[in-house]
Amino acid sequence: MTTDRRIYSYSAVLMGSPILLKLFEHNESLAARVFRLIKAHENILTVNRPHSDIMAINHAAGRQPVVVSQPIFEIIKRAKAVSLLEGSCFNFTIGPLVKRWKIGFSGNTVPDSDELQALLALTSPDDVQLDESSRCVFLAKAGMEIDLGAIAKGYIADIVRDFLQQEHIENALINLGGNVHTIGAGDDNGAREEGGWAIGLKKPFADAAALIGVINVANKSVVTSGIYERYFELDGRCYHHILDPKTGYPLDNELLSVTVICDDSIDGDIYTTLLYGMGVEKSLAYLQQCADIEAIFVTRDQQVICSSQRQFSFALTDTAYRLAN
Repeated sequence: MTTDRRIYSYSAVLMGSPILLKLFEHNESLAARVFRLIKAHENILTVNRPHSDIMAINHAAGRQPVVVSQPIFEIIKRAKAVSLLEGSCFNFTIGPLVKRWKIGFSGNTVPDSDELQALLALTSPDDVQLDESSRCVFLAKAGMEIDLGAIAKGYIADIVRDFLQQEHIENALINLGGNVHTIGAGDDNGAREEGGWAIGLKKPFADAAALIGVINVANKSVVTSGIYERYFELDGRCYHHILDPKTGYPLDNELLSVTVICDDSIDGDIYTTLLYGMGVEKSLAYLQQCADIEAIFVTRDQQVICSSQRQFSFALTDTAYRLAN
C-alpha cells in the first residue's frame, strides 16, 4: 500500500545557476539553511568575484604562498592529483584559458594560437606547490590561476547531502544546476518510478524542458556536463566551455554530453571531465574497471550509450535518439 505525499520545492539562484531543493515536508527554515550553506561555500570557492579564498591564492601567484583552511586544502590537493593523471583532461590550473575565452560570460572571439601557447605555459599542475604541514598553496608562476569550477558544485552538493542526512532527512533531492544529489528512493506522487528519483536527461541545444529520457536512481549523484551548456558560434563552428588542456581549444570529439552516476557528486564532476576527454570507446573500456562509476553518453549522431545500468535505469523518451546496445 502506498500513500501520496506532497513534494515541497524550494529554489534560489546561486553559483550562477538555479538551485532546486525538494523535500517531503514543509520546512522553509531548513531550505534557508541549505541555501546559506551553499552561498557560504560559493563565496570561498568562486573565481567570479575579487574576494574569495581561491582568488587570494591567484592574486599571490609568483609572489607568496597562501594559508587556506583544511577543507579548501583538501579539495585543491584532490584537484591537483586528478589533473596529474596520465592523459587527464581535467586541469584545475586552466584558469588563464577560461578567463581568456570567457565562454558563457559574453566571450565570442577565438584567441590566436600564439596567445593560447603563452597561456598554456601557465597551466601546469606541477607548478602548484602544496605544503601539508602549513596548509599553504603557492602558484609558482606569476599569472597562474587555479579554477575549481569543474569540481566546486560537486563538492558543495556532497556537503548539502551530508547536512541533510545530519538533519535526519530521509528523502530529498538537491539540484545545483547540473549536479543532482538524491537522498533516499523518493516517493510516490510522480517523484518515484521503479523505486527511485526520476531525473531528466536534457536534450542538447534544445529548450530547457526538452528531454532525451529519464534516469531513475536512489541515493546517488547524477552529474551531467555537455557542450550545449555554455558556448558561442562563429563562422558556423561551435566553441564550447570544455577546453582541452593540451591545446587550449574546446575538446572536439563525438560527444555532446556525459552523465555520471555515482555515490559522491565530486566524483561525478571529476569523471564527467575525464570521460569527456577520453571519448566513448576508451571510456567504456575504462569504466569496466570502475564498479562504482557508471555513465551515459550522448553522441553527435544521436546515440545514447550506457556503460551499464547496475545503479540506475534509463528510459528513452525522444524517438529522434536511439539507445545503443
